Amino acid sequence: MLINLTQNQNFKLFKIISEVAESKHQTVFIVGGYVRDLLMKRKVPTDIDFVTESNGMDLAKAVAQAINPKLKVSVFKNYGTAMFKHDGLDLEFVGARKESYAEDSRKPSVETGTLEDDQKRRDFTINALAISLNKANFGELIDPFNGISDIENKVIRTPLEPSQTYSDDPLRMMRAIRFASTLNFKIEENSLHAIKKEAERIKIVSMERIMVEFNKIMLSEKPSVGLKLMEETGILPLVMPELTALRGIEEVEGQTHKDNFWHTLEVVDNISKNTQNLWLRWAALLHDIGKAPTKKFVEGIGWTFYGHEFLGSKMVKSLFHRLKLPLGSDMKYVQKLVKLSSRPISLIDDGTSDSALRRLLFDSGEDLEDLFTLCKADITTKNSSKQQKFKKNFEYVAQKIKEVEEKDQVRNFQPPISGEEIMELFNLKPGREIGILKEKVKEAILEGEIANDKVEARNFVIKEAQILGLKPA
Repeated sequence: MLINLTQNQNFKLFKIISEVAESKHQTVFIVGGYVRDLLMKRKVPTDIDFVTESNGMDLAKAVAQAINPKLKVSVFKNYGTAMFKHDGLDLEFVGARKESYAEDSRKPSVETGTLEDDQKRRDFTINALAISLNKANFGELIDPFNGISDIENKVIRTPLEPSQTYSDDPLRMMRAIRFASTLNFKIEENSLHAIKKEAERIKIVSMERIMVEFNKIMLSEKPSVGLKLMEETGILPLVMPELTALRGIEEVEGQTHKDNFWHTLEVVDNISKNTQNLWLRWAALLHDIGKAPTKKFVEGIGWTFYGHEFLGSKMVKSLFHRLKLPLGSDMKYVQKLVKLSSRPISLIDDGTSDSALRRLLFDSGEDLEDLFTLCKADITTKNSSKQQKFKKNFEYVAQKIKEVEEKDQVRNFQPPISGEEIMELFNLKPGREIGILKEKVKEAILEGEIANDKVEARNFVIKEAQILGLKPA
């Protein structure tokens, strides 16, 4: 099969590479994801991999020299690869190789091989496709494992025996699930069985590499596809047991609770329709994480999950730490949303005080809209009238909050009187009294005792300071 590259946006580049390889008596082929996405008519990636049945580092240097002698080539001798950037592209060149693996490592021993050897070591048939850039057969598709058929049939299949493929490099199990989720493909039956069989091998893969694949699943159009496959194959309980602990329904005295695992997956899918924010999707994934350890049956009440939001927000930090996820602002953002995830629901009441609304505004700050996006995604009832009622209730709360915000301006609240002003007012040095007075001002504003106003705050501080035995300077 011949691929017409003349209309390809990178045709000039491919011709240069072809001519350089010809002059050096080397073969050269485009391989991997670029070929797959080109054949699928998807947006092709900006990183392109090339294989030569000779020295990849030498070819990279020669190509860079032909394009622009000033181009900087990065060489990785241990891997036999070299790469450089050109015109917004990341171009990587490697010598064809064959690999063998030790049982306790996913790092292979490598030796020089042919294009066929190189295609055999690829993870899936859809990634084992190559396009020749050689003068004799420029544009020819080389497809020894019928990957083009698997693309047409939307199937994830390994080039070689699947158990060996996954045992050799267990990260491929996560990649199979990721491709199934992002491309909406099915994992071939033997391959799926092999993943179940080899699931425990995922433990030898670094958590950083696992999370790269996991986050790609989380950013797919319907993350539940990948999450269900992780659960079905036994990988999810090994990676995130806190999540699979939510699975199951218990019954006591005829009373049951919903399966919070499947509910969570539905919430993640719901939120994914409205945001590409990875960490907001993570907040959806973890919003009920505290329900397993707080679940309790109370006589006369039924199933309860008291304090699950608070415990869940505390669990986020240890979970992020173990999963090697960012521990800075992204983690704190997820913690905040998990902690506040039930608060808006409790405000759906005509009798809700303005102080409760002010506190939600204060606690959520600039993330209020994201919190509401999460709460709306949490509506998973199949009863359409109930669904409409819940959504209207949220709109009602949003309107009430808007009115309070316009009146009191407490979102991203900054005290109208600073610690320095309090020290100057009473001729004080830094100390605990300053913190106490600032906290009292904040509470008074949130409770509606005083307006968010400098003069009122100053008068309030003078009055409260007298109780502490302080007098204005």
